[in-house]
Amino acid sequence: MKPEVMKPEVREPEKEYWLDNPRNVTKIIYAVYLVCALLASADLLYDKEDIHFEFEKVFGFFGFFGFLACVALVLSAKLMRLVVRREEDYYD
Repeated sequence: MKPEVMKPEVREPEKEYWLDNPRNVTKIIYAVYLVCALLASADLLYDKEDIHFEFEKVFGFFGFFGFLACVALVLSAKLMRLVVRREEDYYD
């Protein structure tokens, strides 16, 4: 009886996705910067008449406020995770 010869495993090349290329990631980052700049400059195009406080007239106030609120939500979620966390085998 003849011993079987092991055939080497042939792997197909992995499919390359468009985000695997660092140049495409850089393009996306620049596009996000451009969109942010356009949205911030749109703040100059309208008159802020119906305001409640004077600091609302500051250029980019609402964008900055939204960013700070988002950061505060993420940080508070990290703190809440410490309070409401359960053991790994809690339901066993």
